Amino acid sequence: MENRTCSKLRRWAREGIIFILLALAVMWGVDRYRQPTLPDNFSAMPMQSIDGTTYDLTALSQERPLLIYVWATWCSICRFTTPSVDKLAGEGGNVVSIAMRSGDDAKLERWREKKQLTMPIVNDVNGALSQQWQVSVTPTLVIVSKGNVVSTTTGWTSYWGMKMRMWWAGV
Repeated sequence: MENRTCSKLRRWAREGIIFILLALAVMWGVDRYRQPTLPDNFSAMPMQSIDGTTYDLTALSQERPLLIYVWATWCSICRFTTPSVDKLAGEGGNVVSIAMRSGDDAKLERWREKKQLTMPIVNDVNGALSQQWQVSVTPTLVIVSKGNVVSTTTGWTSYWGMKMRMWWAGV
């Protein structure tokens, strides 16, 4: 009886490991498929946030990795990711967010106040920037180091997942 129990546990463990590896492979493949293709000069373009601050992505990513968070107010998954990105920014994380097709600056500012967000928000009013960067999925997270993309992921990502990606990019 004891031998059969050990055999079952080993089989379940083996099947569990196989399942986890397959899930990771599928997630990696989906991320690669949905990965944006940013133009070579994407980080040279200065961006202005809704509060009037101008951001230079190349300069911001020189000393430590920069997280660029592309999201939208209408995105259901972003409701879960945005608070984590805002928390990271509030803790001094190097973050710039881009709101894709989420209304004019005044509407976006009201939304930001309602949600009590402190992260910098660049407004991509008509989606031109997102289209130029070939971002087709929200949320999309791009990590840039020294002006170069080092990591991209799409969909929901946890706070700790973002922190680990930022840490890994800075190593």
